[in-house]
Amino acid sequence: MATPLTIDVVSDVVCPWCFIGKRRLEHALELRPDIPVEIRWRPYFLNDWVPREGIGRDEYLTAKFGSPERYKAIAGRVAAAAAKAEGLTYNVDGVKRQPNTLDCHRLILWARDSGNASEMKQRLMDLYFTEGADLTDREVLVKAAADCGMDAEATRGLLASDRDVERVTAEATQAKEAGIKGVPCFILGGVLAVSGAQEPAYIADAMARAAAEVEKRGAAATAAE
Repeated sequence: MATPLTIDVVSDVVCPWCFIGKRRLEHALELRPDIPVEIRWRPYFLNDWVPREGIGRDEYLTAKFGSPERYKAIAGRVAAAAAKAEGLTYNVDGVKRQPNTLDCHRLILWARDSGNASEMKQRLMDLYFTEGADLTDREVLVKAAADCGMDAEATRGLLASDRDVERVTAEATQAKEAGIKGVPCFILGGVLAVSGAQEPAYIADAMARAAAEVEKRGAAATAAE
């Protein structure tokens, strides 16, 4: 197909399965180099109750899982093992602060202008999961932006403003209102959705089916003209 298949990835930077799902999507793309794609990163707030200034990681894990130990023993251990299998590092004990991710999603939005949204998404995830960085620290975000080719001073000014706060919040709200309850969610060509960090082969097969359906609908529309 000549027109790229759009892949809208609804995910959050502090979701371990989104971290893993991004890598699996990249492997899926390698399996189907014949399908041109356009990746569009869409915001989702996994924890919309976390305040803008963030909260301590232990406080968060206690509120959501009962205790930090309970999370690390079950969900955290499984996610860390899955990440390792994909060549990623999820340092479960390294995360000290749970951020609100509104500003992270604003950075990803702004990085689109230079074609670096995927790079920004990965950098923020690496900072959080692997390096244990505090994503509530504005200077950490400014440095991440600079690492991805954005102007540090301009980014610092944008983060201090309310630029695109309403836009990102509205997009994240729309995703939940559309019925997306778990992330990552991959919306392929607007015709097929894949929920969860599925294996690369599964995603690649779904891409092919979506591409065929988009082409079929396009041909039908042309014939009807």
